[in-house]
Amino acid sequence: MKKIAKLSLVAAVAVVGLTTANAQPLEEAIKNVDVSGSVVYRYNDYDNDNTTGVDSDNDADNNYKIGLNLSSKVNDDVKLNTRFIVGSQANGSFATLDTAGHDGQADVSLSNVYFGYTGIKNTTVNVGKQGLTTPWTVAIDSDNNEQTGTGILALSTVGPVTLAAAYFDQTNLDASTDARISTIGTNGTSMVNVLSGNESVATVGAILAAGPATIDAWFLDLQDSFDTYTIGAKASIDLDGIKLGLDARFASLTLDDLVADTYGIGTDNSIAKIGLTAKAGIVDAKIIYAKTDKDGGLTALDNDAVTTVNGWNTTVNGKADADYWQTTLGVDILSNLNLSANYNTLQYVNGAEDDMTEEELYAQLVYKMSKNLSTYVRYGTYTKENETVTSNKDVNDDTRGRLQVEYTF
Repeated sequence: MKKIAKLSLVAAVAVVGLTTANAQPLEEAIKNVDVSGSVVYRYNDYDNDNTTGVDSDNDADNNYKIGLNLSSKVNDDVKLNTRFIVGSQANGSFATLDTAGHDGQADVSLSNVYFGYTGIKNTTVNVGKQGLTTPWTVAIDSDNNEQTGTGILALSTVGPVTLAAAYFDQTNLDASTDARISTIGTNGTSMVNVLSGNESVATVGAILAAGPATIDAWFLDLQDSFDTYTIGAKASIDLDGIKLGLDARFASLTLDDLVADTYGIGTDNSIAKIGLTAKAGIVDAKIIYAKTDKDGGLTALDNDAVTTVNGWNTTVNGKADADYWQTTLGVDILSNLNLSANYNTLQYVNGAEDDMTEEELYAQLVYKMSKNLSTYVRYGTYTKENETVTSNKDVNDDTRGRLQVEYTF
């Protein structure tokens, strides 16, 4: 970690609300504060065809996000942690500027401010506004939305087992969540958000480290919305120079009857997924398969959470009766330059009980110039078809490109 600069210290002092009455010498304050974070720039260029077959204008945008984490030692047992985001204040994601518009400005917001207590052996207790650290959410993301809440999180390690418990009385889930359910609307593709943001969240979990494997089990209840549980296992082994990885998980989410009745949807949602990775010399490969319940596939509050599977333009989250395959084959052109081919295919049933198919095929070039600076370029195609209708099957027939640069510190 690097010591904080003067300008960042001013921001930290403003957040804590210190006054000249309890001020301290600047050099003393600086040496007790650490800083870390990330800066990301992303350029998207999508060329979309709609169902009429008329080529639409290019959809291009510039995206920016800065995350700044400040950790200040209060005493031997307590630290004050804050996180500032330059991006979208609504959901902690990118500030997106359409290339057809003027060069606008990004929001600056305080995302986290909480105290961490470590006075009990092998135990950490965080109290305040913080990221939602659960399998269904993403607490911190350098290049996407984040879920936060105000409450308490406790972690305690006993031998190979880590126990977790948390309660939050308010969250930003109304703005940051990807929890959308396909409902039967006039066009059969309407999407609704089942959350309002003022629901309380309670969760408990256990994580077991057993040799090369890690096993976890969690339960979460979202007030007046749903309860959910998940069981997962990850393992990695090295066989004669071939590095193998296994990741398997099952998650079940049951909507409260009131929510299900309001939107005319089933209460049961589940996903079973398994992923395999391999690395041998300069070649790497990945394959993931996911299957969701015939009544519903809403199993995560963020599409990047571990209780679902997300691609570039495709996701299985919120898709009922889905079969989803992801495949990747890559090669190291240089030690810091990787080229890969990626193919993802998704079949599911939408709210109007139409059979849908989505496919994406793209090449990706990743260049890690240094440990803290990396960039990637993607280019490929994305298609979406309604297999049930007899005409205008093509919902999307697109070519898409992306450039992203990320600096971490």
